Amino acid sequence: MSVTSRHRAAWEGFWREAPDEPGAVFWDAEPALTAAVHLGLFAPYLTDPALPLVDLGCGNGTQSRFLAGRFPRVLGVDIAEAALEHARHADPAGRARYRQLNAVDQSETETLHGELGDANVYMRGVLHQAEPDDRQPLADGIATLVGARGRVFLVEPSETAGGVLRSLTQGPAGPPPKVVPIFRHGIAPGAVADDAVPEYLRSAGLVVLASGELPLVTTESAPDGSRIELPSKWLVAGAGAGA
Repeated sequence: MSVTSRHRAAWEGFWREAPDEPGAVFWDAEPALTAAVHLGLFAPYLTDPALPLVDLGCGNGTQSRFLAGRFPRVLGVDIAEAALEHARHADPAGRARYRQLNAVDQSETETLHGELGDANVYMRGVLHQAEPDDRQPLADGIATLVGARGRVFLVEPSETAGGVLRSLTQGPAGPPPKVVPIFRHGIAPGAVADDAVPEYLRSAGLVVLASGELPLVTTESAPDGSRIELPSKWLVAGAGAGA
């Protein structure tokens, strides 16, 4: 079984067991604390907000549905069909569309780009979940979707987030309930060096236009009742020297 096949199987298992209730998944924070904040950082760099927006790694579609109220066309894509079943179930009005996509497979991203044309891409916490050998192909896939006119907004846990996660799993009470399924299905996040993230995009032919830091909000609480937030870094990138 290839790396990508193992990755897909792990996510299918995770989402088949995931509850439908909002906030039941560790990273499924409400859009007011996630996509709405990110959109404020992303919007100034969009050359064409009318382009399709691809929510890459959409999971159960929480952020896709929010973004669908702010962009003319939103497509949520995920490697796991079980995730898309959650997304469609939560979106009976069809505010967004949903589609299975392995963004590591260049032929699949080329096919989607051929259908959509250039697109803006939103991606939250996906790169660190990919296998190390899949990270550059994933960045290449993003570049394919973005094309000449699109932009990508990407946010990933920073290197220091690893210490936060370790403290969660090694505390006296053990890992929080919403973290347990992640590890059980073998999709524990992997560390990505802070300087590696922009380098993946540069190697894919994208130019980093802006970057910064902000917390990546989760749905889980610490023992003191406070919301768990992971240190993260964001960036916006586009194609070519004229981006």
